Amino acid sequence: MTPNGRFSEAAQQLLHADALVIASGAGMGVDSGLPDFRGNQGFWNAYPMYERLGLSFIQAANPEHFEDDPHFGWGFYGHRTNLYRSTVPHAGFHLLKNWGERFNLPTFIVTSNVDGQFQKAGFADEQVLEVHGSIHHLQCTTPCCRDIWPNQETLDIDEATMRARSTPFCPKCRRVARPNILMFGDYAWLHQRSAIQEERFDRFLKQYQGGRMVVVEIGAGTAIPTIRHLSERLGQRSQTSVLRINPREPQIQGKHFSFAGGAVETLTALQRALEEAGDLPS
Repeated sequence: MTPNGRFSEAAQQLLHADALVIASGAGMGVDSGLPDFRGNQGFWNAYPMYERLGLSFIQAANPEHFEDDPHFGWGFYGHRTNLYRSTVPHAGFHLLKNWGERFNLPTFIVTSNVDGQFQKAGFADEQVLEVHGSIHHLQCTTPCCRDIWPNQETLDIDEATMRARSTPFCPKCRRVARPNILMFGDYAWLHQRSAIQEERFDRFLKQYQGGRMVVVEIGAGTAIPTIRHLSERLGQRSQTSVLRINPREPQIQGKHFSFAGGAVETLTALQRALEEAGDLPS
C-alpha cells in the first residue's frame, strides 16, 4: 500500500473509533523545541555544561543531588521548569484535541513526559496520566509527609554553572523540596498523584472495553519503553488500532500502522487524509 493509502486507512480508523488514547514519549515535544535527551550526545547538546562535568542525563536526573547539593539538583530541574513554562505546545497538540472534539471521541492521554504540555494545550487534568509525575508539582525530599503541591516557585538559575540561586522548601519541615518526578534510582517519589490518574485511566479503558479504540502513539522510544509497551498491550485488543509515529523507531507488529516521521508532520498528513475523506472542513 502507498504511504498515502496508509494515511487514508488510518484516517478511517479514527473516523469510526469509539475512543481515543494518545500515548506520548519525549519525541512529542521535539517540534515545540524541547530536547528529548536521546543518548548522552543529545543530552549534552541541550546542556553542554553537563558534558564539561562528564555527567550523563541519568546522573543529572538523580534524586541524591537534592540531598547532597540541592542548588545543583535544582539547577537542572529549575532550568527545565522554566523551559517548560515558556514553551508553546506545537500544532500537533491542537490537531489531536480538535479530533476528539470534532468526532465526539472520548480521549485520554498517557505520557511519560513531565512537562505539562498537554494541559497547556487545553486538555483537562482529568484526562491525563503522567506516569513519571510532573515537574509542575513538588514534594518533600525526605519526604516528611505524603503532601504533593503545585510548583509555583520562581526559579533563578545561573546557566553558566547550572546551579540554582535558591531552592524551594517543604512547608511542613522546611527541608528542601523536589519535583514530584520519578527519577533514576528514586525510592522517595510520592506516586499517589499518578496513581489517582492511573485509576481514572483504568476506568476509561473499562468503559470502552469491546469498543473500537485508536491509540495514537507519538515519540515513544525503546530506551525506556513504558509507553511503547502500553500501546502494544492495548493493541492486542481485537478492535484496537495503534498508530505509531516515530522518526527513528516506527516499527510495530501486527495489524497496526507505522509512520516514520515527527509529530507535526505526521499528524498534519493524517489531518489531510481526514479532510479528503470529506468528514472535516478543509
